[in-house]
Amino acid sequence: MKIDRLIGILSVLLQEEKTTAPKLAEQFEVSKRTINRDIEDLCRAGIPICTTQGTGGGISIMDGYRIDRTILTSKDMQMILAGLRSLDSVSGNSYYSRLMEKIQAGSSEFITGRDSILIDLSSWYRESLAPKIETIQDAIGLKKTIRFRYYSPGGDTEREIEPYYLIFKWTSWYVYGYCLLRNDFRLFKLNRMDNIRHIGPFDADREVPLPDLSNGKVFPVKDRVRALFDPSMKWQLVEEYGVDSFTEQDDGNLLFEHEYADDEGLLAWMLSCRDKVTVLEPERIREKLYQIISEIAKIYEGEQK
Repeated sequence: MKIDRLIGILSVLLQEEKTTAPKLAEQFEVSKRTINRDIEDLCRAGIPICTTQGTGGGISIMDGYRIDRTILTSKDMQMILAGLRSLDSVSGNSYYSRLMEKIQAGSSEFITGRDSILIDLSSWYRESLAPKIETIQDAIGLKKTIRFRYYSPGGDTEREIEPYYLIFKWTSWYVYGYCLLRNDFRLFKLNRMDNIRHIGPFDADREVPLPDLSNGKVFPVKDRVRALFDPSMKWQLVEEYGVDSFTEQDDGNLLFEHEYADDEGLLAWMLSCRDKVTVLEPERIREKLYQIISEIAKIYEGEQK
């Protein structure tokens, strides 16, 4: 990826007094012509890079720049490397590890200390997630639509979209693109996608808005729940909603009040808490829980007869 290579070239230039285009081309496994274009892009970005020809010539950052306007500190580089390492957890290959080795080459004075941040962006679906991400990344780069089977509460559908962004949010991976079925931009969860394949090129001139990933936009509030939790559930409330999400009552029970986006998600959570929670409001959730529990009881009562 170009941005990764530009960061790598900049890192090398910050660490070494001088280098050459052939050396950079070999290090980053691209042509000398590509390196020259990258140097031009760095210059346009405001990095004062000098190139000299002949014996002893090469590529370097203007004298004094490193002292007066250091771009990347040791801590900055640690953050960049942590980010690259996290991408390898879902890339399905060692591309980012190789890039880290190139950035770290000869940088013992610039990058100090041991790695202190470890990020794993994979999930229980790691084996199936990596090829999905790679397929979608390629489609975005090649400007090709992708077609896939999508599983949602409303049923299974065959979708075709113009992919624009891969997004990691709410502990899951999503692709944001223009859905040709709905004629609008949509967010699709990768774990619900199956049989992803490239179809054909799409018009790259479409105006693409940045996705609004605010909770209020993606998960609009439907209602507010009030529930009493057993004291043993305190850790779960803290983990999910924070220490200010409940009020401890005189009897030790925890009064929980919070807005929620959909009934089905709330029902699933309350059922997972078993007999450790009593829903107070809304009434329709109380009624639905009673109905579900009664139907479950009938199933097991029938098996015991």
